[in-house]
Amino acid sequence: METADGRLSVSKTLRALNGVVAGKVGQGGRGSLWFKESSSRNLRSRDFLAPQAALRAVFGEGQVPDGIAEEVLLLKCPGVPAIQNCQNGPTGLTMQLDRPVVFAEILEAIPLYARPPQIAPGHSIVLNCVPLHGCKGLGSLSLSHLRAILVTDHLAGVLQAQGVDVHLVPALADEETRRFLHQLRIEWPSGLETSPSSEDLLAMKDALHQCSHATFAETDQEGAVCKLHLKDFLGEQRQKEESLEGYDLNLDVFLVTEEKLLHVAELQRAALRCAAFAPGRCYSIVHVVSHEEAFQQQKVDLLWRLITPRAPPAPQKHLVCGPVKIPATASPVTILQYFQLRHSQLYEASVLKYGDLSQDEAWTETISVLTSAAIRFEMLSTAHQNQILLDLEEAGISTKGTKSGAFVMYNCARLATLFETYQREAEQGVYPAFPLPLELDYSSLREEGEWLLLFNSILPFQEVLSQVIQLPISSSGIRITASPEAVCKFLIQLSMDFSSYYNRVHILGEPRPHLFGQMFARLQLMRAVREVFHSALMTLHLPPLNQI
Repeated sequence: METADGRLSVSKTLRALNGVVAGKVGQGGRGSLWFKESSSRNLRSRDFLAPQAALRAVFGEGQVPDGIAEEVLLLKCPGVPAIQNCQNGPTGLTMQLDRPVVFAEILEAIPLYARPPQIAPGHSIVLNCVPLHGCKGLGSLSLSHLRAILVTDHLAGVLQAQGVDVHLVPALADEETRRFLHQLRIEWPSGLETSPSSEDLLAMKDALHQCSHATFAETDQEGAVCKLHLKDFLGEQRQKEESLEGYDLNLDVFLVTEEKLLHVAELQRAALRCAAFAPGRCYSIVHVVSHEEAFQQQKVDLLWRLITPRAPPAPQKHLVCGPVKIPATASPVTILQYFQLRHSQLYEASVLKYGDLSQDEAWTETISVLTSAAIRFEMLSTAHQNQILLDLEEAGISTKGTKSGAFVMYNCARLATLFETYQREAEQGVYPAFPLPLELDYSSLREEGEWLLLFNSILPFQEVLSQVIQLPISSSGIRITASPEAVCKFLIQLSMDFSSYYNRVHILGEPRPHLFGQMFARLQLMRAVREVFHSALMTLHLPPLNQI
């Protein structure tokens, strides 16, 4: 059976399987015992497993109650695929799906699995990309800053694809930086209409004069407005048992500048837009910040709380990105040098393979997309809180290296070539027209790689995207973590599985009628793979390539 939207679901299947075990254990039962298999070796014999060790802990000496396998076979729950068999053996309880039926259910409804899941309307979020505040050109941005910008852009892409109303802050006025980000496929809003005005700044200054924690003694620093005594404020909160968890214990005196007030004024404008978008509903504020600026951003957070005590109504959360380092470099590498290096490496690799195509506009665009992909995957494939060590050698961005963005784009282009070849041959009468999905025989999909693609990539794709946007906004403390690396890792694994299958199986077979059934079933599977590729790349703001 399927979910309300007609979709099979890994998470719903696991809940149903665990429910069968819990029913046998009673109140003392544990939570999750079953897990989904993913390795090609294990998928040869099973799709889901409740390990013997876990069963022994629940039932004692592994004495699984009689009838539990039969109950699994009879499962008819929303989202649970058709089950072929369930057995109790040395490894534990193993379950295998009815694969031809599952192939048919998914491949006859590709859009249900390939498009991003839509969440309930009315959700809003402010993504505050801290490194872009007061940006004075590319020279002021480090590689760690670039990482935070790319994390913000990717989070915005995933959230927007799933129907969330995203407000990006700040508006970016610096034209040099805007042009550079455009090369990376980042379309950051200039939004002069959303930038704070002189009236906003004046209102913020007036609010500071009403704040009991601000002192206005003269300072030597240009643009300084006042000193804010944050330690006193946090101490008061503790006495009121309203302690703000997670703030650095070293926070003390904050020298407030006009630049910081403009930062808060722009956040306040974004918060008001969120409130207007969804009146009466909660919204979220997430500061995406590089590790070196995390301490200063806590000061800005508290400044906002102090001068607008009724705002923000939603908690502020801080998503901190770890540092980006390059081993054994004598001097720092700027973000422009990094971009130019990756671009030249990909260009030179292309010249070696295809010759000089610099006069071809389409090929110039391809190199540009590959450069953006290479940089995005380097910056986003590591969990955001961890350090990145960049390898500047060419091996890191080769289309033959299985961990790079270039490798992902290469396989995306191979898919495009496959369908272009079929279309051309069909127009010449070599192959018949593509049948309707309901007319295909999916029982012919018996290759190991075919099930690997369906079960590990197409079926769970929507749940991968949902994982990215599960920001723990309601958690205690001010720091949160997200999973922006999930999409990159998903695309890398999909590319590896597709590449292995494509190299081993001749999808467009001999033009013989008795072979057409299997060929079209395989092409329909490739259609699903292509659509998943495109949807995932969209969240990274990368266009699919048709050639490489």
